[in-house]
Amino acid sequence: MLGFMDLQSLLDDLAREVAPFAAQGKVADYIPALAAVDPTRFGIALAMTDGQLYGSGDWRVPFSIQSVSKAFSLALVLARDGEALWKRVGREPSGNPFNSLVQLEYEKGIPRNPFLNAGALILIDRLLSLTGDSLGTLRDFLRAESGNPTVDIDPEVAASEATHGHRNAALAHFMASCGNLENPVERVLDHYFRQCALTMSCADLAKAGLFLANHGLRADGSRLLTRSEAKRINSIMLTCGTYDAAGDFAYRVGLPGKSGVGGGILAVLPERGVLCVWSPALDPHGNGVAGVEALDRFTTRTGWSIF
Repeated sequence: MLGFMDLQSLLDDLAREVAPFAAQGKVADYIPALAAVDPTRFGIALAMTDGQLYGSGDWRVPFSIQSVSKAFSLALVLARDGEALWKRVGREPSGNPFNSLVQLEYEKGIPRNPFLNAGALILIDRLLSLTGDSLGTLRDFLRAESGNPTVDIDPEVAASEATHGHRNAALAHFMASCGNLENPVERVLDHYFRQCALTMSCADLAKAGLFLANHGLRADGSRLLTRSEAKRINSIMLTCGTYDAAGDFAYRVGLPGKSGVGGGILAVLPERGVLCVWSPALDPHGNGVAGVEALDRFTTRTGWSIF
């Protein structure tokens, strides 16, 4: 097992080494509120199951978590509703962009997996039905697991998402036309846009995701998921969590991961801990360029992959 100084030195080295990779990417300017983010920012945090926390770069700076939130929504739905979810959404990689309409129409309103935008809308719809407040349920969970009671939405990002969310609205309306939404489209979209606008730091996200490394156990020792459910979420993260580049991510990094177009990537080291990186400059698939490079180098140097 690597010691404290070894891990801290490794993260410091990675933050320094991957900085030039930001020049290969581009911020998500199709969401205007994200277009102003400095593309050279980089943070990396590692939360271990034994309570140790390491970080380097901008690891304490809050950013828009965007689709990283979907991993947590999936966990909350599975914890409350179990296998019933899979009647409404699949578990297969899509091979198409995360906001594709074509595949959804071809498959009659059943999203290919819960991490596509359409699939995430199903998660929010179901969590609304189960709790009455999808966003509030998720926010309370993230505050508790991260230990940060200030986790909240960025209203500017939320407004920007809503103003430019026509494709997501089209996905929701199409699923509603197929009978695959339980709640009004406008309500589902409102919770979706605000969920994507939650802001957290790498440290917050790494700590919040520890239940996925710890077989479903929460920070307070209570059980959110069975071991089997935690395994299944990790497996879907591996195969579907980084949009239509999931195969390349698995090849390079070798960990379950979930990315977001805010530049964050959450990666799970089963039984060891959780890594979170933030690099706003994205590749064409929507994944942070410097972040993927850092995760690749981390697993190569430590040997801590699932393979």
